[in-house]
Amino acid sequence: MIDIHLVREDPERARESQRKRGNDPDTVDALLAADDERRAALQAFESARAEQKALSRSVGKASPEDRPAVLEKAKAMAAHVKELEAQAHAADEAYLEANRAIENLILPGVPAGGEDDYEVVKHVGTIRDFVAEGFEPKDHLDIAEGLGAVDMARGTKVSGSRFYYLKGIGARLELALLTMAADQAQQHGFTLMITPTIVNPDIMAGTGFLGEHSDEIYYLNADDQYLVGTSEVALAGYHKDEIVDLTNGPLHYAGWSSCYRREAGSYGKDTRGIIRVHQFNKVEMFVYCREEDAIEEHQKLLAMEEEMLAKVELPYRVINTAAGDLGSSAAQKFDCEAWLPTQNRFMEVTSTSNCTTYQARRLNVRERFEGETRAVATLNGTLATTRWLVAFWENHQQADGSVVIPAAMRPYLGGVEVVEPVAKA
Repeated sequence: MIDIHLVREDPERARESQRKRGNDPDTVDALLAADDERRAALQAFESARAEQKALSRSVGKASPEDRPAVLEKAKAMAAHVKELEAQAHAADEAYLEANRAIENLILPGVPAGGEDDYEVVKHVGTIRDFVAEGFEPKDHLDIAEGLGAVDMARGTKVSGSRFYYLKGIGARLELALLTMAADQAQQHGFTLMITPTIVNPDIMAGTGFLGEHSDEIYYLNADDQYLVGTSEVALAGYHKDEIVDLTNGPLHYAGWSSCYRREAGSYGKDTRGIIRVHQFNKVEMFVYCREEDAIEEHQKLLAMEEEMLAKVELPYRVINTAAGDLGSSAAQKFDCEAWLPTQNRFMEVTSTSNCTTYQARRLNVRERFEGETRAVATLNGTLATTRWLVAFWENHQQADGSVVIPAAMRPYLGGVEVVEPVAKA
């Protein structure tokens, strides 16, 4: 939900946010109208209830002759108050529905437009010249199969398309990558958590994932629950209906979990290998902080993602995602995209979003501030995920099919410096 006070004070900002997202700005005026009706209905109900209480007190003071008439009036007033209460409740529900129709207000500097309208913030690292090195690079699946690291065929046999087995060095590499991410998070003061991967509807809705892209989520009909596509969901729900203490600074969590995505609508796109799959593992950062600290915390999350990319020695770029390509809860999102040599393009490997108070308002997560309670800000960012292996294998391959292990990862693999191809069974 968005802060209605901000909309009342500056409705044009909300309209412009909707325009930049490609949404209907008239939804802002519908929200303001619903808010007016809600407040008017609540005022009418509270005024009538106060009158009812005064009338109830007068019953005992009425003379025996007047008491029947006073009782009859009190009975009629009670019915009227009940009717006004129902109207106030309906107006409040209409207001909430109108509020939910508006996605989070974007922050200044977010580009307008859709998926292709991002702004490149910077490029980092050197892209290898394989021609100069005298060989044609293989794609990640060919490399991984040569290392005995992935089995797509049996993954499909057992679970269907876009499932896979990581085995041998593939499994070790994923564990090394995620453990290195967990260590880094802990070194930066994050509390590591193994999170639930099944959540209740109120948690999934509260994070903003049951909107336009709800078809991406696996729904467990028999239990009325959802499989998460990121541990952000479970971490956002961790403090639901709580007042958190931020007097000593933001709360930092890092969730390690399996993640599930239906990848609806992506048929024919990145179907080879493990770029776009239904199940993967991820370490996700999550922050609860004061709204005034959110922009600074966002930059810290981005810096931590770049720190990880430097350890894995991947060339990458950072983009400022356009408004129309943001999720409903994000006010701004930065993606880190690693270079993919065989496709001659950058591929997203991390993203970090500032959700301001949008999720916290839905999940009722508050802090005490200047004698009152108010919504906190929430932020999230990917620190490592299975997809990183795609860029890892392609960028560190050698002409003989071997793969060089970056120095930072070697302690997590028993000191191994190079992974050699294995003989095919």
